[in-house]
Amino acid sequence: MSFHGWLVFAGFWVVFVTSPGPNAANCIQNGMAHGFARALWGVAGILTQATLFLCLSALGVTALIAASPAAFTVAKFAGAGLLIWFGIKGWMRATKPLRATGLQTRHIYTRAFAIATINPKSVAGYLAAFSQFVQPEVPILTQMWVITPTALAITSASYCTYTALGAWLGQRALSAVANTAIRRGLAACFILYGVALAFASVPTGGPT
Repeated sequence: MSFHGWLVFAGFWVVFVTSPGPNAANCIQNGMAHGFARALWGVAGILTQATLFLCLSALGVTALIAASPAAFTVAKFAGAGLLIWFGIKGWMRATKPLRATGLQTRHIYTRAFAIATINPKSVAGYLAAFSQFVQPEVPILTQMWVITPTALAITSASYCTYTALGAWLGQRALSAVANTAIRRGLAACFILYGVALAFASVPTGGPT
């Protein structure tokens, strides 16, 4: 990958991972509920998913998923249902004290990994990255030494920032009304993301 190609890929990845979505909403929720340090387990879950999808994309698995409308349809409705369920639970718990809804560390990690994985639209992002920026004449393993650290570094910076935002909100002396409003707003985002996912089309190899 040339330096210019790397810059274009890095720019694409910044847009891909910084655009608000379920991962961002979950990071903000985690930061509010658990504080920055503990909520980083959620970022670790996202990075695990990113590493897995990067490897699968290098092996061509995401292209196979995108080429199977049936697999994509099953995945998208399962993911949509889970996101909507998370949203409903978050809405119902919004009036309870934050610490009363705390999750164990392993649950923070597994929930973040699940949210990052269930959205089949993420397949489109990885497919676009590999179809647009990987050079077919260069061994894929050689290029992965550039793609992987770049993608993971940008992903980590993005979601650590969202987590820090949540932790900052959690540390403010917010009124009960403001606290409930923010948490219900995040819960509503999960529901909206789930509905949007249910109507998502099959991804293609072009940029998304």
